[in-house]
Amino acid sequence: MSFQETTDVMEVQKYAPVTKAQQGFNSPAETVQVVNHTAEAKQKTPANKVFVLAILAGGYIAMGSLLALIVGGAMPGLAQTNPGLQKFFFGAVFPLGLILCAVAGAELFTGNTAYFVPSVLSKRMSIKVPLKNWSIVYIGNFIGSLIVAYFLVYLTGALLNSPSVDSAINIAIAKTSNPFYKTFLKGIACNWMVALAMWLAYAAKDITGKILGIWFPVMAFVAMGFEHCVANMFFIPVAIFHGADITWMDFIVKNLIPATLGNIVGGALFVGTAYWYAYDKK
Repeated sequence: MSFQETTDVMEVQKYAPVTKAQQGFNSPAETVQVVNHTAEAKQKTPANKVFVLAILAGGYIAMGSLLALIVGGAMPGLAQTNPGLQKFFFGAVFPLGLILCAVAGAELFTGNTAYFVPSVLSKRMSIKVPLKNWSIVYIGNFIGSLIVAYFLVYLTGALLNSPSVDSAINIAIAKTSNPFYKTFLKGIACNWMVALAMWLAYAAKDITGKILGIWFPVMAFVAMGFEHCVANMFFIPVAIFHGADITWMDFIVKNLIPATLGNIVGGALFVGTAYWYAYDKK
């Protein structure tokens, strides 16, 4: 084949339609079907295995939160002179937790609020299935978060002799000082982003795509200061362990309950229901 003929072939191929095999991601409609298969797989997973995977997820999110405290929380000077940049650094490393959940495999409450919704609304699955899953996963996430907060952070002194301790306490005080409605609304915004991050991870077909799909929305919700109930299962207890003037009742009533309810609405309504209506409703 001559040089000109080779050039002509390449020119034609450049404008040729991309085949299904060549496409590097799932379309929005295909992503909903992947999510439906994920929900079916979760339905078939024994409760004891779900519980172990939930503990792992709580630990993974806690590790991402700890990294954010050590990196972004140790920049008090930058927080004063350029608070936007400090929030970006804090949010930039936090996605470690969700990346581990998505790639290594774990059961995270916030993501699970969205997965089951299309199958439930299309009546392929009973509402009892997600309610059971959410209950087991929520408890497991809490245990995993507390394990990291107490044993791996407090007892090891991982935050001592660092501005990160003051940052952890200030974050916890701020999170328990908002009125119910504000934490609830921040919970909605947070899990809208988190559930979308997992949606993008399911849309991707390779590890790089999954990591990038997760990183941007998660970094954004953290930098914007929204409320993630599982992350708060680490942030506030670790501050309590380090002497913050916050009671466990303050934590549960003033933050955990409204953040959890907001997370459910954000994941189930703004992602699960919206994409069911757009791509799965018959």
